[in-house]
Amino acid sequence: MTSPVDPATTPALTPAVKGALTRYRVIAYIVGVMLLVLLFVAMPLKYLGDNPSVMNVVGPLHGFLYVVYLLGAFDLARRLRWSLPRLVLVALAGTIPFLSFYAERKVTHELNPA
Repeated sequence: MTSPVDPATTPALTPAVKGALTRYRVIAYIVGVMLLVLLFVAMPLKYLGDNPSVMNVVGPLHGFLYVVYLLGAFDLARRLRWSLPRLVLVALAGTIPFLSFYAERKVTHELNPA
């Protein structure tokens, strides 16, 4: 069961925060999918199938998108005045398979409890 969210401690969703949240949600989803493609498609093809062509495309693309994810997380953290440990945890969520999906849902639920 989830704990109730106190509306008094929930930050106001100004248009700037809503925009930052939307950007973060989109890039978190994209980075999560790209990480899964990298780990479960590109790497097996490279190391088990001796075909590095997919890895040569997906690897750098994921790296670039992860940097965009970091910028999105930083933008959201700046607007919501997150602590440094929280920002680091959200940033690291983009490096562990499936965790970016969980972090995105948790952040969204905290800001939109309804």
